[in-house]
Amino acid sequence: MTFSRVLGQQQIKSHLTRTVKDGRIPHTQLFIGKSGSGILPLALGYANEILCLSYNKESLPYTNCKTKVEKLAHPDLHFVYPVNTNESVKKNPVSDNFLAKWRAFVIQNSYSSLYDWYQFIGIENKQGNISKHEAVSITKKLSLKSYEGGYKVLIIWMADKMNNECANQLLKLIEEPPEKTVLLLLTENVENILGTIQSRCQKLHVPLLAEEDIYLGLLEAYALTNNEARKISQQSNGDLNRAIQLIKNGGNEVLFEDLFVHWMRTAFKAKKNREAINELFSWSERIAEEGRETQKKFLNFCLEIFRQAMLKNYKAESLIYFQSHDGKFSFNKFSEYVHHNNILEINEEIEKAIFHIERNGNSKIIFTDLSIQLTRLIQKKETL
Repeated sequence: MTFSRVLGQQQIKSHLTRTVKDGRIPHTQLFIGKSGSGILPLALGYANEILCLSYNKESLPYTNCKTKVEKLAHPDLHFVYPVNTNESVKKNPVSDNFLAKWRAFVIQNSYSSLYDWYQFIGIENKQGNISKHEAVSITKKLSLKSYEGGYKVLIIWMADKMNNECANQLLKLIEEPPEKTVLLLLTENVENILGTIQSRCQKLHVPLLAEEDIYLGLLEAYALTNNEARKISQQSNGDLNRAIQLIKNGGNEVLFEDLFVHWMRTAFKAKKNREAINELFSWSERIAEEGRETQKKFLNFCLEIFRQAMLKNYKAESLIYFQSHDGKFSFNKFSEYVHHNNILEINEEIEKAIFHIERNGNSKIIFTDLSIQLTRLIQKKETL
């Protein structure tokens, strides 16, 4: 993938291109941003610039090099990504076990999310990680000379999924990098990466995509009318992958909205109706049956709905894109209960639930506790 095929992010592309032209390529960089903003496409475009540096762009060798990068088959381009056991890989999974799947996944949509990847390899009910076995594989690969005599590039996608053993091994590699080796660490959650690794990386913050860039990208890639592309680009909130999921019938949006609406209606009833408490317990049991990644994705969906509701309450109409598919759910009325006096606590409780789910807490207990907390918070009065 070349930079010309990366949506938007002109300033970042110019910066990365300049580091290559000036011969000042940092050996370890940390790309921080949402997958839907293009951290992986940017890394692939950068890898293309680095690996094909020695060839004239009008030459056949350059074309061959670019083609190998586009197919993710360049011998000096290596990948690491979160994995887990599945029906095919029963023990000690590493990225190489899933390389064919990875290539198909990225070529299909390089803006895809971590959850999309888990679904693609059949581990959506588990949590992927980058383990100590991966660290051994990385060390072996990067200790070898480059196949084509130039640079070697290692892209670690979702680097925050490294466990401590892997992270400590990688730290040694970062401190004493092999010659002409570039490490690109990609993450959505930089706070989960060891501080000692962060301090040794040059950080690059990748912002959300501009609405106009998504709009133009959708018009080019999909058979949409101007109005359809504009509406979806507004709803995407700067995330191209979200826009693509909306085109594909919203992914899990309808299911998540139904779960959310039932949850909130029951929470409102629970203050005056003790029987509704039992219904909240039943709801918690229902969501606890889903895989952990689905639970986390649902909670992130809830965070966004509460954010939209607060914007609606304070008349920020231009920033609102949420449209309910449930004709009986009054978003306008619901938004009156989300305000400055409870939004921070609501966010804190949901993020705390995500934290405990990631650490394999008991889902039923987590959602039951969250339900009780939200029942209290949405009844909280707005004060000046």
